[in-house]
Amino acid sequence: MSKINMGNFFEDFSIGQKIIHPLPRTISEGDVSLYIAFTGSRFALHSSDVIANEMGYDKRPIDDVLNFHLTFGKSVQDISLNAIANLGYAEISFPNPVYTGNTVSMTSTVIGLKENSNGKSGVVYVHSIGVNQNGDEVLNFKRWVMVHKKDKETSTGMNEVPTFAESTPITEEINIPVVKCVDTDATGGKFFFEDYVKGERLNHPEGITIDDSDHTLATKLYQNNAKVHFNDHMMKSTPMGERLMYGGIVISIARAISFNGLQNAQWMYAINSGAHANPTYAGDTIYAYTEVLDTIDHKRDDIGLLRLRTIAVKNQKSSEIENPKGEDGKYLKNVVLDLDYTVIIPKKKTQK
Repeated sequence: MSKINMGNFFEDFSIGQKIIHPLPRTISEGDVSLYIAFTGSRFALHSSDVIANEMGYDKRPIDDVLNFHLTFGKSVQDISLNAIANLGYAEISFPNPVYTGNTVSMTSTVIGLKENSNGKSGVVYVHSIGVNQNGDEVLNFKRWVMVHKKDKETSTGMNEVPTFAESTPITEEINIPVVKCVDTDATGGKFFFEDYVKGERLNHPEGITIDDSDHTLATKLYQNNAKVHFNDHMMKSTPMGERLMYGGIVISIARAISFNGLQNAQWMYAINSGAHANPTYAGDTIYAYTEVLDTIDHKRDDIGLLRLRTIAVKNQKSSEIENPKGEDGKYLKNVVLDLDYTVIIPKKKTQK
């Protein structure tokens, strides 16, 4: 029996299969600092213990998207080591905050399998749950990934595709402390829940160019060892001709860019759905705009929620794009991310 893990191919998965992923990860201050270095994220709650204390925390929680990457990375060697591309996400929720010193781990269940018509690959759908060292759920999501087949000549006949909720449900209890006060001079933003309206569009002006070193080190930080991100020698022989950037990095960059206009939206409550519309490579410059899909009041009088849609574009200013899709219903070639997500933002009564 070989001691070498070559990763799972499409035929190695079965509906209902449960996978316990190895390599639990204890999160350090170094992880947090490196995440800021790779993304430029500026949300104050994750930058300052003082601000976190003012908002009701004993210490600052880590950025929810960093939690996603570090926990998600556990699943790569079992789910997507032989991936062609990570295609999308749905029903992502962040039930409890994560802090430095916490240890996260993950399990996944296969919920769908669909062989592609070319017979060379198939799409694997999984439901993954991340927990901390106490067993508290810190991440819950579904994703689908295109994976190579081992035997390209034999059809598996698999065609079982799960359905997904249109949006992640909002619970009555939200596990963040009561927001005591928000110092707008410290957070950098003057706008609160009541200031946003459905249909509003925010054209974020900043662009961020992602270098080879950025996405290589970030992917290593997340222990995401998918071949398409690491193996340049292999990727030069593919139609792409170079390494594909991990889609989660594009999510982080888009979220960092969205800071300008959403400075007080410190918490990522859920990702309702996400599509990596086109590949991203080293040297691409990412721009983004955000639409307010809905404003959602909550029984708590200190916070509300905004359902947002952030569109990330490469090598073109987002303000130049009116609609991410063309008349044929397909994404424009420079659109790289279509992310539907929900954030928590304080109400005006919390203003210091």
